[in-house]
Amino acid sequence: MGRRTVGVHHVRAALRGAERLGLDTVPLLQRARIAPLLLSDPRARVSPEQFTRLIKELRRATGDEFLGLAPSPSRPGTFAMMCYAALGCADLGAALRRGVRFYGLFPGGPDLDVTERDDGTAVFSLRGDPAAGGPATGAPRPAGGDPFLAESVLVIWHRLTSWLIGRRIPLLWAEFAYPPPSYAEEYDALFGCPPRFGADRTGAGFDARWLAAPVVQDEAALEELLHRAPADLLSRREYGTTVAEQVRRALTRAVRGGTGSGSPGSGGAGAGAGNGPVRARAGRLPEFTEVAARLAVSPATLRRRLQREGTSFQRLKDAVRREAALAGLAEGREPIAELAARLGFSEDTAFHRAFRRWTGTTPGAYRLAWAGTAPDAYRPPRTDTAPATHRQAPTDTAPGTYRPPRTDPYRPAGGQPPHPTHPENWSQQS
Repeated sequence: MGRRTVGVHHVRAALRGAERLGLDTVPLLQRARIAPLLLSDPRARVSPEQFTRLIKELRRATGDEFLGLAPSPSRPGTFAMMCYAALGCADLGAALRRGVRFYGLFPGGPDLDVTERDDGTAVFSLRGDPAAGGPATGAPRPAGGDPFLAESVLVIWHRLTSWLIGRRIPLLWAEFAYPPPSYAEEYDALFGCPPRFGADRTGAGFDARWLAAPVVQDEAALEELLHRAPADLLSRREYGTTVAEQVRRALTRAVRGGTGSGSPGSGGAGAGAGNGPVRARAGRLPEFTEVAARLAVSPATLRRRLQREGTSFQRLKDAVRREAALAGLAEGREPIAELAARLGFSEDTAFHRAFRRWTGTTPGAYRLAWAGTAPDAYRPPRTDTAPATHRQAPTDTAPGTYRPPRTDPYRPAGGQPPHPTHPENWSQQS
């Protein structure tokens, strides 16, 4: 599984606008093939396809590209017209300024800004809280505020600018005018740089030289992008530029292929003897020293760099296994024993213990919850973060065979190869 799953906190946040409008969100979740019951489990996650379907359902139900989260709605088609307007510019700087002016025509829309600093940094920022509709106050958002719309606007504009020039623009920093949310640890992967919270405004900085980069996309490529926007732009997170992401990518490739750097029988975690054909196919995730060798650094240097980025090899390995396990169980096609083997567990019991530690439930119960066939089999922890309307037993939420067209908004037009920092493991997400 080369794609990251999406935390249920983002699902709940996306639903808040529809809830404020008095819409019944349960049918929307079911059409997106998301079991409503899972929303009460803070550790639950959904697949990129499910999240994409949910965003599309919410846009249709609210008639609003801001999903009912902003004080004024944005009519469907507004984002597309802004993209077409930006596409006619010669370089990225002109495209960004045109996009800012475009949204400035609509009262109640996001108050965007693009500036250049004397230190050679370009800054894209939100002057104020797009969910509040007022001007910037200079004060951080009070605790308990919903940062989803602000972070979504920043994410989409960063991904869109990278797509326009066919190159991933590395952010130098990203700061947010609100306290750290409960899922703050995901911001590193979301923006590709360490976040700062409690700032005067929400924004991100990058090298101003990128503003002179030519716009390389055409209308045909834009139509492909718009087929899934903005959900696809929201869900593309992996950049592969930090050391942690490079390590994660090496581990993800091993999980996808069912092998690490050695063969299944070479003595790795999955090389158990006498366990039948399933165990013979067990994967072996690369060891820490092997990953360090692949990155051409010493183990000590790799450990220091991971610590500097606030993580460790074990945490990354657990995260990759968790993402692949959740995605595999949600898809429902792979037997649990084979899934455990592919993730490098030598025994089913070890996989069950790990999965319970990650999610608080068993693999079988989690799969049944996704399939919606056993409403009493899975009872996630009750929390106050899920509305009561979500605590219904799911009906038919079994994952289907939906597969969005495989297109790559980071690949330049005309068949040119992607930039070396292109996230290869995004069909991406994992």
